[in-house]
Amino acid sequence: MIIQGKTNKWELVIGLEIHAQLNSKSKLFSHSSTKFGEDNNEQVSYIDAAMPGMLPITNKKCIELAIKAGLAVNAKINTFSVFDRKNYFYPDSPQGYQISQLFYPIVSDGNMQITKDNGEKKTITINRIHIEQDAGKSIHDQSPIETFIDFNRVGVPLIEIVTDPNFNEPSEVEQFMKKLRNILRYIDVCDGDLEKGSMRCDANVSVRKKGDNKFGTRVEIKNLNSFKYINKAILYEANRQVELLEEQQDIVQETRLFDVNLGQTKSMRKKEEANDYRYFPDPDLLTLKISADFINNIKNNLPELPEDKKRRYINNFHLTTYDAEVLTADKAVAEFFEIIAKKVDPKLAANWICAELFGRLNKKGIEFYKMPITSENFCTLLQLITDNKISGKIAKDVLDIMFENNNSPEEIVKKHNLMQISGTDEIEKYIDEVLNSNPEKVKEFKSGKEKLFGFFVGQVMKISKGKANPQNVNEILTKKLHSI
Repeated sequence: MIIQGKTNKWELVIGLEIHAQLNSKSKLFSHSSTKFGEDNNEQVSYIDAAMPGMLPITNKKCIELAIKAGLAVNAKINTFSVFDRKNYFYPDSPQGYQISQLFYPIVSDGNMQITKDNGEKKTITINRIHIEQDAGKSIHDQSPIETFIDFNRVGVPLIEIVTDPNFNEPSEVEQFMKKLRNILRYIDVCDGDLEKGSMRCDANVSVRKKGDNKFGTRVEIKNLNSFKYINKAILYEANRQVELLEEQQDIVQETRLFDVNLGQTKSMRKKEEANDYRYFPDPDLLTLKISADFINNIKNNLPELPEDKKRRYINNFHLTTYDAEVLTADKAVAEFFEIIAKKVDPKLAANWICAELFGRLNKKGIEFYKMPITSENFCTLLQLITDNKISGKIAKDVLDIMFENNNSPEEIVKKHNLMQISGTDEIEKYIDEVLNSNPEKVKEFKSGKEKLFGFFVGQVMKISKGKANPQNVNEILTKKLHSI
């Protein structure tokens, strides 16, 4: 992305540090629960509270999940890994340091491919993934003069995914974040719930003159946990830096927060360097030595990834690339589709999910996971179409009613008398009525205006209230018109 300043053109450069909470029921170094939404300070052990003499014990499950994440992004799993202490004082960190990994992370040298807005493919390199514990939470809105601390999140297990500064547009960041979130959810490493803070992004933003190979001074935008605001935050910060540089002012290397109400970034604190934290290996934790068998066992049990699933849908189910991408963009949607595709034609299922179901969800502003329709009922609806018990038009009306009362499609069809009419005698009566009511149209058709065939079909469907079997109507109408 190029930003046009008053005197120069500027190039945007972005690198990411993404924190993802691991799907572990207990914390990284203690047995305390990680359950979300519990009362303040109810999930704090003596280890979490940093009581004297308490020794941390590494959670094996978290090691497995970090390795899973590394394998899913084509990264190298390091068989030698060390936990370090990152020393800093902050009220919500009772230890006075954070246990993280600096010198020997568990994962390095990964990559992911994204699709840019113009359709081009771009490879994003992942420098490292390391394991670390989360800090607590400062609460400022309970008193006008006091700040309270909730230690429930202290020790919650995270992986930090650090990319190289490969991004040049905010839209690339959004694409990467969405794809990464989808992968982590597919492999059950992180639930990806942005609202609960299970996944959040720190964006390192800098600008440089177009054509300059030297990086500018980077500014970190902390805790972006909404796709909606990622673009806005990065774009605002880039323009802020350009304005300063055009006025011959220096960029201060600092950490900033994005104020969603003002649409602006605000200074939070001066950005520290690694040596400011006085990193050193944690003396209470053993070195991680991971065997090849341990890694291979995780690799062999890795679930099907979104890209592999998309290829399978295209090759095996003969879906369009677009439909395959839509269906695999969310793990829950893919699971919903696969349940239905086992019982009805996959292409029919894909068409109805992508067009009819998602169309109604978007119109009503309902997220997929809050949808009132079960996969069983949706499958039954498509089976009614396949069995010629209702037409596609009626099925759309039934689907609308299903959104309102969540009844089964059979109950709705029975209650509203929507069963498709396939009987020859009854359809003939409708056709005769249409032909007798439109003698001039019949003459025009016979004289060569064959496009009127569609008019007759439409009239039959109208007076049958959409219940006449379209295929039977076409067959009988064709015979009738050619016999007149």
